[in-house]
Amino acid sequence: MLINPGSKSNTMPLPAPRFFLFGLLLLSLASILLATLFGSVSLQPSAWWSALTDPNHPAADVVWRLRLPRALAAWTVGAMLAMSGCLMQVLLRNPLADPYILGVSGGAACAALLGMLAGVAAALLPVLSLLGALAAVLLVFGLARGAGPWSGTRLLLTGVVTAAGWGALISLMLAMGNDGSLRGMLFWLMGDLSYSRLPAWAALALLLCFCVVLVFSRSLNVLAMGETTARLLGESTRRLSWLTYLLASVLTAAAVSIAGSIGFVGLIVPHLVRLVVGYDHRVLVPAATLFGGSFLVLSDTLARTIIAPRQLPVGVITALLGVPLFLLLLNRARLRSVHD
Repeated sequence: MLINPGSKSNTMPLPAPRFFLFGLLLLSLASILLATLFGSVSLQPSAWWSALTDPNHPAADVVWRLRLPRALAAWTVGAMLAMSGCLMQVLLRNPLADPYILGVSGGAACAALLGMLAGVAAALLPVLSLLGALAAVLLVFGLARGAGPWSGTRLLLTGVVTAAGWGALISLMLAMGNDGSLRGMLFWLMGDLSYSRLPAWAALALLLCFCVVLVFSRSLNVLAMGETTARLLGESTRRLSWLTYLLASVLTAAAVSIAGSIGFVGLIVPHLVRLVVGYDHRVLVPAATLFGGSFLVLSDTLARTIIAPRQLPVGVITALLGVPLFLLLLNRARLRSVHD
């Protein structure tokens, strides 16, 4: 079973989590600085530092107007996906749960691709994808609610079937699209930060969701033990489950609206962080948020530089990194079960 808040073998003694979180904060800052240094245009360290400190330097536009906004957008998207992954894995109590499992990204993709087919300006595509993601949330919410008690299985099945429907619509639009827009559509579906900027509302959404999750982190620990145990301990499981789902969906919708569908961040990052900090969401959520942002910034930097001056979709890099990491985690769990 994935969630086991009572496992002492996976918990760091205080004050180790504080030092770990501080280290992840430094990693986030370092990853953003590295993203401003490396790219398709090479910058010497001295020129890079001059561009950071002198707005009139010839390379200042590259650092401040191109690389830094993209790095901040990547960090925010990675943080959103990692936090959403933590919430989804608690909600469904499934180690394979990720932010896209309930069809939120499918709704966002359909709305964005419709905008591309209609010739909508690129600046409006994030708005369309956000509206599509929220529409998908409301659809799954309404279909899965039902009249009986809360059922995570019903939510999961409804989300998976709805995601399959969105996938069929996406395939239809790709088949009907013209060759001129097909490349942009495919890049967006694979996750692309080439033209991404960090809107103020996205940063605010991340901050608000983070604060709400921290307030309810103790309740998430109880919910992870199972609905029956949570009810016996006085938690309103139905309200808490829907709150968890809505927070995860809002985070996913905002992330997809900025950068498209980027896989494996919300799946791999919570697993990796649990190996260090354990299952206490008071530490797990901040740690996963910081590490998720750093992970995506570094992945995007690699996507920009590996075949420079050409750029890869960042979703390709996260998949290439995520697949072997996930297989390694599975093998580690298998070896542990054999020894036990």
